[in-house]
Amino acid sequence: MNQQFNLTQVALELAQSTLHEHSFDQLLATVERVIPSDASALLVMQGEQLKPLAIKGLMPDSLGRRFKIAEHPRLKAICSASHALQFAHDCPLPDPYDGLLLAKTGDVPVHACLGLPLYDKNALLGVLTFDSLNANAFSSISTDTLSTLQTLCSAHFKTALELAHYKHHAQHSSALVQELTRDALTRDGGEIIGQSPVMQTLKNEIKLVAASNFSVLVLGETGVGKELVARNIHLNSARKNQPLIHLNCASLPENLAESEFFGHAKGSFTGAQNARQGKFQLADGGTLFLDEIGELPLAMQSKLLRVLQSGEIQTVGEDTPKYVDVRVVAATNRDLKHEVAQGRFRADLYHRLSVYPITVPPLNKREHDITLLAGYFIEQTARKLGIKQLKLSTEAQALLHQYSWPGNVRELEHVISRSALKAKQSQWQNPIVTITSKHCDLTPQLSNTEQVSTQSTVNSAFNQPLKQAVESLQFKVITEQLKLHNYNWAATARMLELDRANLVRLAKRLGIKVKKTI
Repeated sequence: MNQQFNLTQVALELAQSTLHEHSFDQLLATVERVIPSDASALLVMQGEQLKPLAIKGLMPDSLGRRFKIAEHPRLKAICSASHALQFAHDCPLPDPYDGLLLAKTGDVPVHACLGLPLYDKNALLGVLTFDSLNANAFSSISTDTLSTLQTLCSAHFKTALELAHYKHHAQHSSALVQELTRDALTRDGGEIIGQSPVMQTLKNEIKLVAASNFSVLVLGETGVGKELVARNIHLNSARKNQPLIHLNCASLPENLAESEFFGHAKGSFTGAQNARQGKFQLADGGTLFLDEIGELPLAMQSKLLRVLQSGEIQTVGEDTPKYVDVRVVAATNRDLKHEVAQGRFRADLYHRLSVYPITVPPLNKREHDITLLAGYFIEQTARKLGIKQLKLSTEAQALLHQYSWPGNVRELEHVISRSALKAKQSQWQNPIVTITSKHCDLTPQLSNTEQVSTQSTVNSAFNQPLKQAVESLQFKVITEQLKLHNYNWAATARMLELDRANLVRLAKRLGIKVKKTI
């Protein structure tokens, strides 16, 4: 009777939350009323992998992970099932969340696991997973309850996916599932990871300019992911089924640059034993990505300008001009306005390229995206190194957030790779390898924003009575650690080396109000 009442409530709450901005989180929170657990997750099918959309009780970096179904036996079994699938506490199959639970310190394995595949007719949309340290946590849930819950959640999930699709891609009529399973967006490196406001702005700009045929100039520091932005512009454009050709202008020998761009005829110069197409011919109908455009020799800049103006190219060694339909996306870490002022870059080419400039923000301006990116790189690195389960300690996460990242996302990827290798070497006998702060080999540094904020806090503290100054500092430290640990009190208490109950009492006394976690 209690389960029936809960299912009625579930149906009502799901119906009311369909249009909710955080409908995926709402779905997980609602189902938890019927299936309480230590950790749960809602994952969407994305090609041959599962992408988390909402989590509860898992390390924050879990949202950045992408689970290849073929490499995780339990997830593979859930995806292959037609109904709810429960694993015994002594099931030998490795659990994808081993070592990632917030409920326990150390590498305590999950004991009970339950999976709900979510279908639209015969098409698998995603899965709900529930894990508990209590071996009998799910034994009392009836088959009928699970079947009804599966039906309700599948219908809600389908609607939520479709609404999310129509909200962001109103100009398309295909379903979101088709969008998510496009090969180009599911291969490694195709997805832009990040939920910070500056990255949401960047994603919106990409979608906006992708629908046009404008030339785009992608600006940003080294390592921020300018090539990834160019790839997403192409993949979201009408040219997505045509070639995307990459040319690094910094690596072009000046005497061969024209041939690389426009091709050459047989015998047109010494060494030209065969005719060869240039990058513009190869990209005809598609997109040409010119990386490091600021390094292009001045002699080639005028010839590139001619193509952008008229679409006309002149193959080396041929007299008859050819015409191509190519969209150009260029990228540079240089200040091209300054280069123009110094006479090192043509002003007319700069204006032709920068019809729609896009600036990719540095990593230290991306708030809590570091955790998501770390999770993404951890999952990739684990596969490359053959590590069954790789995790990041709470202290290591804090260290990553305290570093300024002059090398941006590329540096973060390399740090994760090196750290994982060191952790594997020191923990080669452990089934779960944990990256700790000592493996990261980073010196904590405050970003400019954090330095200003910290200095402001210190300055104001000098002008307060001692008791008030101490409380101001406690307020700042606790609120920042809560944000860093996804508002999980237990994880925050461990980081601050406090008893959880004492931390909660202290926060209440300081007037810290925290939104409830799922």
